[in-house]
Amino acid sequence: MSAGRPFEPEPAGQDLAAATRWLTTTGGLDLAGPLTGRLIAGGKSNLTFEVTDGERTWVLRRPPRGHVQATAHDMGREYTVMSALHGTDVPVPAMHAHCTDDDVLGAPFYLMERVDGTPYRTAAQLEPLGAGRTAAITGRMVDVLAALHHVDPAAVGLAEFGRPEGFLERQVRRWTRQLEGSRDRDLPGADELAAELAAAVPTTDRAAIVHGDYRLDNLLVGPDDEVAAVVDWEMATLGDPMTDLALLLVYDRLARLDLGGQERSVSDASLAPGYPDPDEVQRRYAAAGHDLDDLRWHLGLGFFKLAVILEGIHYRHIQGQTVGDGFEGIGQATVPLLATGLDALHGTD
Repeated sequence: MSAGRPFEPEPAGQDLAAATRWLTTTGGLDLAGPLTGRLIAGGKSNLTFEVTDGERTWVLRRPPRGHVQATAHDMGREYTVMSALHGTDVPVPAMHAHCTDDDVLGAPFYLMERVDGTPYRTAAQLEPLGAGRTAAITGRMVDVLAALHHVDPAAVGLAEFGRPEGFLERQVRRWTRQLEGSRDRDLPGADELAAELAAAVPTTDRAAIVHGDYRLDNLLVGPDDEVAAVVDWEMATLGDPMTDLALLLVYDRLARLDLGGQERSVSDASLAPGYPDPDEVQRRYAAAGHDLDDLRWHLGLGFFKLAVILEGIHYRHIQGQTVGDGFEGIGQATVPLLATGLDALHGTD
């Protein structure tokens, strides 16, 4: 949270008076007064605000400004999956309202419960906890992922949330399209990695609720070191759960990669004493009753996906459409991620 930053009627240019009108009429909320808010620091994708009516506090989320891919930043998707998972073994905030009218804030948005917790992103945040507490927190991170992948989509009303058949083929096509939609420069390795992934898609019948961006700093950890909430569900769908596990392992490797000087722009939490190594993560996940098939292919896809995400942020930044700090030079990480993806796919990493 951006503690100390004052609440304002128009944080980062958002007209909260308009949001107040919509929430008290169409949204059906009983607010004590007009909303004020503040931008929550650290986001490079959707814009997230802490908002209050003077008595209660919530979190409001909306897509980033400017260049937005057609399949990205889906507020309805986040709202739907968290609404469905509330009350399961996967902790999520309670949902309060979802606005699809672009005329209110210039984009769809939703309002959810504000959950107290820390999104641990850096080794410096974890080190004071000690190796034992870090190991416990990260173990629970893996356990929650395993629990998510055991949830029956039909039992929580998500049977039509995605199309598991052909999921991996569509993932390759989707991220290839997204890269082309924000590509304005030569990216060595991009075409090769996309082609090799497309040519070797695994055959699988696994189908689960997939988070799509699961990592430690997308969890809010409470004062009891339990996972209080899983957030940032904009890429959730039904598909192969190995994509989540592989992307978690990819994120954990970033701190050890040469990313063209952009190492500080990614999480280095995996360097903290007590953080499990990749083999430990895989063992704990498998012990919960999950298979680990085709991991190398999924790692290649994970690096490709992350490269595309960072390239999209880079593109929005050079167009002057990002909000906040920390975007300068982020595009320098794209090519190293593509190269590492090829190495993972070939088994030479």
